[in-house]
Amino acid sequence: MPGPLKRAAVRVGAPSYTVGAVCVLEHEGHVLFLWQPHREGWSLPGGLLGKGEEPEDAVRREVAEEVGVDIDPGDPVFIRVDAVDQGIDVVFRVRLDRRPELTLATEARKAQWFTPEKLTDADRDTRGILELLAGQGRERREGRLLEG
Repeated sequence: MPGPLKRAAVRVGAPSYTVGAVCVLEHEGHVLFLWQPHREGWSLPGGLLGKGEEPEDAVRREVAEEVGVDIDPGDPVFIRVDAVDQGIDVVFRVRLDRRPELTLATEARKAQWFTPEKLTDADRDTRGILELLAGQGRERREGRLLEG
């Protein structure tokens, strides 16, 4: 079932957030993006978690299914919450020492390595993830007590 239909079905049954796991596969400054008919632009490998599935297992499964590559995802680098579409993405980052041979699944029509700055036609979720990834190196603002 295509992602948007799957998310809609889940929301009808339980008006809550859907949780996905996404992988940023990087090699020498380039990131692997996929063109999939059910998405509106280039996207990152990943998908929704199955019932009771851990994000690490889901992202490993999705990357293997979509591009035929076996990864150790490591720890998540951040979690993206999309209040508009009621989605949560657990994002993993895998830096590769070589570009692996890819075997595209039927849902992925094309795969392309881009530098994130050069990618102009990404879907909304992917743009949000790339923005968070770009901001990772900056100093974080700490919380404070508000007088009142």
